[in-house]
Amino acid sequence: MKKISVVIPCYNDSKSIQNMRDRLTSVFSEKLTAYDYEIIFVDDHSPDNTWDKIREVCAQDTKCKGVRNAKNFGFSRNVFACLKDYGDGDAVFMLFGDLQDPPENLPLFVEKWEQGSKVVVGQKLKSKENRFIYSLRTLYYKIIGTFSQVSQVQHFNGYGLYDRCFIEVMQKIQDPMPYLKGIVSEFAMDMSIVNYEQFQSERGKSNANFAKNYDLAMQGITAYTKTFMRMATFVGAILGIISVIMAIVVFVLKIINWDTYPIGTPSLLIGVFLIGAVQLFFLGIMGEYILSINTRSLNRPIVVVGEKLNFERENKNELKDTEAVEIVQRETTEYDGSDPVVDSGKEQESESICS
Repeated sequence: MKKISVVIPCYNDSKSIQNMRDRLTSVFSEKLTAYDYEIIFVDDHSPDNTWDKIREVCAQDTKCKGVRNAKNFGFSRNVFACLKDYGDGDAVFMLFGDLQDPPENLPLFVEKWEQGSKVVVGQKLKSKENRFIYSLRTLYYKIIGTFSQVSQVQHFNGYGLYDRCFIEVMQKIQDPMPYLKGIVSEFAMDMSIVNYEQFQSERGKSNANFAKNYDLAMQGITAYTKTFMRMATFVGAILGIISVIMAIVVFVLKIINWDTYPIGTPSLLIGVFLIGAVQLFFLGIMGEYILSINTRSLNRPIVVVGEKLNFERENKNELKDTEAVEIVQRETTEYDGSDPVVDSGKEQESESICS
């Protein structure tokens, strides 16, 4: 029986934890009866009682598991750790704790997965979030889609089903500031898309303010575009040429019309401020790239786990298996009555099979 691990990044989602568990178990009991499953809530150190609610559902149902980060590590890092570290199923399904992305779509994802897609992502066609914010997101996706070297999936937030082979690829990525949307767009094999309508967050408002959205946008731009750095070079060169030409023209006109041609202070100030503004803009873009390089070079852990729930049983089983292997190995080592020629042959046969 195939197993699906459902991982749920949470932050201030106390109102939706029980509802999330109930809706997911209904999906598996009614539409996905042929699959084993686990539901893993990952709390990014919420200041409300989200962790208490996770404790309650874990006490109700051993299929539910809980992970609490030792402190708040932010949206991007928590989401990336959720996908690559906790689920051990044949596929990992990720959705967010505020229930904006409906759990009832899971059978659609599984259907495409069974058809051979290794990554099945959800793409928002509509959203009940603030129209202005949604329009800004659309503009951002168009910008990064135009300038990025990797084709980006528009209006994709991580909601999707990921095959085990893709999870193994993610586990090889050592990036302390991962940009999941870009990673999925770059490395996803045989990707399919499920279109859906996103609902209003059950917590009532988004956790992401302007600063957090800006930070996430800059992660994507600095990780997957080189165009802005190249624009700085080209624009700087063009402005430099234009400035030289204008200086020559003004000088020639002044020589020809020495007494009548005016050179005013306003024109000089406009030129200075124009060039200064362009320089400051591209210095800011350059600073974003340098900041991104500095953060990635630190090679820090993505998150640090503070507490886990309902993982102990699996760990005990693994420990028993390990002890059994050690006992067999010890008995084999202590036994000295076997024919060395036969043993040698077995070793050679094993080596040839493994190779």
